[in-house]
Amino acid sequence: MADPDIGVAPYWELTFDADGDVDGTERDRLLAGAGRPPVRDLIVFAHGWNNDRSEATRLYGGFFAPIPRLAPAAGIGYVGVVWPSMRFCDEPIPDFPRSTAAGPAPSTGLDKDTRRALRGTFPGRAAVVDALARMLDGPVREPAALEEFGRLVGRLTEDVSPGPAARFAADTVTEGVPQHGPAMFARPAADVCAEFAGALAGLQDPGGQRSFTLPNPWNGAKELLRQATYYTMKRRAGVVGERGLGPVLGRLAQAAPGVRVHLVGHSFGGRLVSFALNGLPEGVRTVKSVTLLQGAFSHYAFASRLPGDPRAGGVLRGRERRVDGPLVCCHSLFDTALGTLYPLASRMADDDRSVLGVDVGALLGPAWGAMGHDGVQAVTGTRACTLATALAGPLPVSGCVNVDASEVVRRGGPPAGAHNDILHPELAQVVLAAGRVH
Repeated sequence: MADPDIGVAPYWELTFDADGDVDGTERDRLLAGAGRPPVRDLIVFAHGWNNDRSEATRLYGGFFAPIPRLAPAAGIGYVGVVWPSMRFCDEPIPDFPRSTAAGPAPSTGLDKDTRRALRGTFPGRAAVVDALARMLDGPVREPAALEEFGRLVGRLTEDVSPGPAARFAADTVTEGVPQHGPAMFARPAADVCAEFAGALAGLQDPGGQRSFTLPNPWNGAKELLRQATYYTMKRRAGVVGERGLGPVLGRLAQAAPGVRVHLVGHSFGGRLVSFALNGLPEGVRTVKSVTLLQGAFSHYAFASRLPGDPRAGGVLRGRERRVDGPLVCCHSLFDTALGTLYPLASRMADDDRSVLGVDVGALLGPAWGAMGHDGVQAVTGTRACTLATALAGPLPVSGCVNVDASEVVRRGGPPAGAHNDILHPELAQVVLAAGRVH
């Protein structure tokens, strides 16, 4: 019987904690059930940022809904991955297509639900979260107060120490250079917040017609806090993927060797399923496709070498070869979360040079781009196509494939743009085409 909140069957959930430990009862239920006919293909979907299971369930139900109609004869099973991520409440959850109207500018304060989510994301830091909320909501706007705000934000990520585990938060690695925490938290908060404020003002007023004055740095303070949570979730997605989902897929290959697995990830969920390839036991070839929907990680993550730097490569270099089929990356130029804020934050996380007063679009260039904005980069043999071409098929049988989904992924206002506009039957059809599920 189908889960009433999902509408497809058979459906299983896999719940992971922040360390990648899986709920054993759920795992065993999947291992026992997935190998039973008529399941031949198993679609495993990992969400991006959200705050609770109900939001994840809503996403999975919406995305899976058209699949029985698109592939009525296929023996398909469904898995929803639930992991501890966080969504600021001014960010929409993936939903059915809505108006493209931007609506009012996002608030610079913190609502009670976001405060609650922050306390859960940073256990033991409730006092810090409350202090940050008071500063965002209060009338104080002196530079000294902004520096204190930056210091408090830095405390939220200070437990992420350098060392081998730091690679879970990395997009690229350089030989002989240790990983470190985000440099933006060591820079003057006024400079960093001013850069974020400028980027946000550009998203609200893309034509630059409203004002020629410099934006108030405090207007970027909330974005600095948002980036602290993103950094934490970025690391957590890598941990859950490699230490959690990857080993579960290995056990599934033993329990149900005939089942073909198709991984799907949205936003940071794309990072999670990609790191799951890192955690696959040697020789496991049951993953037949990977589809990334607006993946919130570097477009160089799979690169063997970065352009212009022979010592550096992607943190997941070569891992696409662990897929016995294609790795498909759907991207959209309407995703402003990845097209503007992600590269700016990535640059400031790794570089202490200020970009204040410089055209952001010209400065960011390709070095800081995100997978979901322009696709996989610097991987030999990567193919590119439009959404229409992908749907007409067939897709390549292996390697990386970039699919420009801007035709449908285009709705949403600032700050995220179309980042969450993924509930389209065309994208479900891409998943089926990538896995050759008929």
